[in-house]
Amino acid sequence: MNAPAQAISVPRILHVTFNMGIGGTEQVIRQLILATPVDQARHEIVCIDGHCGAIGEQLRSEDIPVHILQRSAGFDYRLIRNLRELIRGRKANLVHCHQYTPYLYGRLAALTTGAKVVFTEHGRFYPDRYRYKAALINPVLALSTPAIVAISNATRAALAQYEFMPKNRIQVVYNGIQPLTADAARIAELRKESGIPQDAFVYGTVSRLDPVKNQVMMLEAFAVCLQNHPSSYLLMVGDGPDRLLLEAKARDLGITDRVGFTGFIERPAQHLAAMDVFLLSSHTEGTSMTLLEAMSLGIPAVVTAVGGNVEVVEQGASGLLVPPGDSTRFAEDMMKLQADGELRGQLSAGAIRRFSDRFSATVMAGRYLQIYHQLLS
Repeated sequence: MNAPAQAISVPRILHVTFNMGIGGTEQVIRQLILATPVDQARHEIVCIDGHCGAIGEQLRSEDIPVHILQRSAGFDYRLIRNLRELIRGRKANLVHCHQYTPYLYGRLAALTTGAKVVFTEHGRFYPDRYRYKAALINPVLALSTPAIVAISNATRAALAQYEFMPKNRIQVVYNGIQPLTADAARIAELRKESGIPQDAFVYGTVSRLDPVKNQVMMLEAFAVCLQNHPSSYLLMVGDGPDRLLLEAKARDLGITDRVGFTGFIERPAQHLAAMDVFLLSSHTEGTSMTLLEAMSLGIPAVVTAVGGNVEVVEQGASGLLVPPGDSTRFAEDMMKLQADGELRGQLSAGAIRRFSDRFSATVMAGRYLQIYHQLLS
């Protein structure tokens, strides 16, 4: 007679992260939690940097517990103790750590609690670099970590190369989001508010204005497009340290009247939907959440062939890939899409299909539930 199957514990997950402000990692955690069926897991969050953040407050309003701890300068032994008490007090059987520093503290805190640890690396700094301490510590940490996850194959390779973690133990789980919906009336309002004619062709991006995003190249490419398509506009949604530099660059290029800087927009879905072509000119990317949002809306994209972009976009099927730093090619592909409505339609349909198959929040949550249940079985 066969032995009865061992019951699988309900995952009681404590997510460990820096904070739950506005950012890509925070959005992934939120999407993961909200896409998980309520009867299949219980999620809680602990922020180790002393504050909750806007996304954390949103989750609290939806009855997701968000705990706050304050990390001190240097190596904080007290934080390990406080995390361990929280793991035990909340009866967490899984500790899901997001990014390296939360992982280090979460892994150490979980020792002796019986909780299994999942580590997700969400992205890498640019340029990446070696750290001698990583070569000593990380192989040991990896051996005691049941599940290590990267958000793309590029991130997986970086973890192996720069963090000295065994590549064969790193799983890839792509980021996923809920698909966006467009509101035609709101899009018309936004174009009017931005001084963009309703029939104008709009390029755009939703991104932090930061050197790593290389939006200087985007402006240079757009200036070339304007010479051939003078009715074009560029909508740049976001804020960041490069804001003044980019505004000055637009003035130097003589394109200020065709470039709109909106500043930070908390919910930019309709700004994104107002774009005919989405642009991403980064030096490096993990898995861009705004690129996924554009794909969910069926917006064709021109993006640099870096990091996770080459795994998200199928060249010529769901978007166009350009070598990083190549402003001439970037401009050529922008103009190709503007001139060819049939191609835009093909890429739009391809983007929606690829998003649905691989990058929806439901697909991502399903992959993580598989990992959780495997660890608890």
